[in-house]
Amino acid sequence: MESSHHSALQGCVSSLRSSMHLLDSSISILDAGVSDYPRLSKVLQTTRHFELVGEQDLQNAQNGLMSEIEPEVATLLSRVEIYLDKLQRREQSLIAKAELQEGRLSRPAAAQRNSSTARETATANPATERAGAGGLSQAEEARLQQMRQKKERLSYAVSRLELQAGQRQRQLRKSMAFQ
Repeated sequence: MESSHHSALQGCVSSLRSSMHLLDSSISILDAGVSDYPRLSKVLQTTRHFELVGEQDLQNAQNGLMSEIEPEVATLLSRVEIYLDKLQRREQSLIAKAELQEGRLSRPAAAQRNSSTARETATANPATERAGAGGLSQAEEARLQQMRQKKERLSYAVSRLELQAGQRQRQLRKSMAFQ
């Protein structure tokens, strides 16, 4: 009987050993599977890349942005208009100045032609010049020429001053409009 007990106990011991071996194997498998959980939890954690915003919030943000931008745009537009007006006035003054210069340059040439033809007729026929009631001597002709040139210079100066006065009036009106 002893041997039957012994063999029954030996069967229990071997069964217990195989169960322990099976438990050790299960623990090592579970350890291998569970050891990666911290990394997996981090990898599988959901990350929001895009956040959805409500339509009302979006409209509020757009309205806020528009209220910030509109005054700046209006200021920039008024600056551009002022600069364009300034450029337009400058263009007009330059055109007027060019016309005055052109007129000034063309008048002396015409006056010189008239005086040279008058001199030619006077030198060609000095007797008729002195004899005629409306004839002028050379000194009187030179004086007349000087007077014409002086008149042209004065008319040019007057027109230039009128232009300057007009420009100053426009500038004054502009500065008064801003105040």
